[in-house]
Amino acid sequence: MKVWNDAILEDWKGGILERNINMERKNVNRGFKKLRVWNNAIDLYILTCQILAGAPFELKRTVANCIDCAQSISRNIAEGYSRKGIKEYLRFLYIALGSSGEYHSCIICFYRADQISKEQFEKLDKLHYQIENELIQLIKSVQNRIKDTSWNDGLLD
Repeated sequence: MKVWNDAILEDWKGGILERNINMERKNVNRGFKKLRVWNNAIDLYILTCQILAGAPFELKRTVANCIDCAQSISRNIAEGYSRKGIKEYLRFLYIALGSSGEYHSCIICFYRADQISKEQFEKLDKLHYQIENELIQLIKSVQNRIKDTSWNDGLLD
């Protein structure tokens, strides 16, 4: 199944997302695209949209909030990375982690209210758990870089 748009053509095959993203435009500000956690957070957003797309009208606001939480994870990783100050980066990673917690609460509510199936919940939770742990590891790594002062806050190498 092909999803979304021509700029980013994604193909779901057997539950595995194959990416065909144009990576030609590179600069120091777009380095977040190399982060596995950022890419997985994009996958979580897409999977969430697909699973919640058929929700009844009465749940649209709640569904939109859950989708926003999923998208907020990748957006905050990208924004923090693009700020270039290590303390700002860390702050945005913590915001992403907060969005991750909010997302988890959303999908638990949907599951417990029988608004998504156990299989759907497991798909979402499995990917979310992976992202959450990758994000925690990234935060620890950035905290260690603060301690050893090996971070370059400027745009010059």
